Amino acid sequence: MNQTSTETLSVVVERELAHPPEKIWRALTQPQLIEEWLLKGDFKPDVGHRFNLSADWGVVDCQVLVVEPNKSLSYTWAAYSLKSVVTWTLTPSSTGTHLRMEQTGFRPDQPQFYQGAQAGWPRFLANLEQVLVRMD
Repeated sequence: MNQTSTETLSVVVERELAHPPEKIWRALTQPQLIEEWLLKGDFKPDVGHRFNLSADWGVVDCQVLVVEPNKSLSYTWAAYSLKSVVTWTLTPSSTGTHLRMEQTGFRPDQPQFYQGAQAGWPRFLANLEQVLVRMD
C-alpha cells in the first residue's frame, strides 16, 4: 500500500479513571488545573477561542473546535510545522470514566513530532491522574 503525502498518523492514549466525567472535565478545562498536568496556557472552553500553551521547548498555538461539557473536547494543536487536532472523549463507565485522547494530523515526514507525542501523552495523562487524586 502506497503512503500518499496526505495520509496522516494518529496517537491515541486511553485510560480508565476512577473519577466521574464532571471532575475530569474540570481538569481538562480549567487553566490552573491544565497547567498542573499539561502546560501553562490561557484555555477557555469556548468554541473558537484561541489560546497558547507554553513549554520549555516552545509554544503551541491552539483553537477550540468542539466543547461538549463532560463528554468531548477538541482543539487544534500547532507547533513549528505540525498542524494537528487533539480530541478528548469522556465516556462514563462502571468504575468511573473511560478517557480517550487522540491527536491526529501527523504527516509521515514528521517522525519527530509523532514520536514526541507518543512519548509525551502517556506522561501527561499520568500527571492528569495525579491531579485528579489531589482535587476535591
